[in-house]
Amino acid sequence: MYPLKFEPILKQTIWGGDKIVPFKHLESDLKGIGESWEISGVADNESVVANGPDKGYTLNQLVRKYRDELVGESNYARFGDSFPLLIKFIDARQDLSIQVHPDDIMAKKRHNSKGKTEMWYVIDADKDAKLRSGFSESITPKEYKDRIHSNTITDVLQEYDIKGGDVFFLPAGRIHSIGAGAFIAEIQQTSDVTYRIYDFNRTDDQGNKRELHTELAKEAINYEVLDDYRTKYELEKNEPVELVACPYFTTSIYDMTEDISCDYSELDSFVIFICVEGECTVVDNEGNEISMTAGETILLPASVLSVSILPKESGVKIIETYV
Repeated sequence: MYPLKFEPILKQTIWGGDKIVPFKHLESDLKGIGESWEISGVADNESVVANGPDKGYTLNQLVRKYRDELVGESNYARFGDSFPLLIKFIDARQDLSIQVHPDDIMAKKRHNSKGKTEMWYVIDADKDAKLRSGFSESITPKEYKDRIHSNTITDVLQEYDIKGGDVFFLPAGRIHSIGAGAFIAEIQQTSDVTYRIYDFNRTDDQGNKRELHTELAKEAINYEVLDDYRTKYELEKNEPVELVACPYFTTSIYDMTEDISCDYSELDSFVIFICVEGECTVVDNEGNEISMTAGETILLPASVLSVSILPKESGVKIIETYV
């Protein structure tokens, strides 16, 4: 196998902006692109291979064809023919709804689905852009419902001013929302189950409000209060820095101006590279070579034993994630 690129799945949304098309260097006249699904095995939204002999295959067809050679022996035993991660770029021109996702147990029981634990990496942010993550004070499930009805739920949510490079880890059950002006990369479990808690009483062109899932969300929310919901880290030039390690993914960031090698011979997993800045060439141990520029995502099959990352003169910043 060889490093894979996929055709992006562009999603127009009522809150979408204009950053994704230029960031990904796409030729498209589409407006209001809220999301680009970079790597997806979600039913009816499956990524399609864009390069090499497997061009035209969907991601789930690849998993069925190559099995552990693509995803790793333990991952195939754990997830079967389902690819376990979903990678997105998200551009919020307006505030997204406040929401929460169920964990695996609840999602299986209610929807026959995986739960959704996720993380955000802020690629860029407009002035005054914010994210909400977690509670700022302790409330009860009853208070939660009362605040939904009184339009005061945002008063008890932790709100953060953001800038490029900020990271937030969002385990299932953590209440959250993406604010206007935020442009992020999102790594998550393969699941499309979202409970919309509050939508600022917005209406569509016909005057209809979007459906809320107040009762479903009440039981899914983790009501604990933390001192700080951000993930703190310090970049190191030409060295990987771990951002998140959880049962669903391990994610690091590389900020490189020099060539480096990554040894995956002991890793029983695929690896995903998300290029968020600059450009580089990636060469695997079989000599397969692929270029990456900001806005591109590649999938390294589990059969790849090592890669060399060769930055261009301007350097490159890459998010690495695997299971």
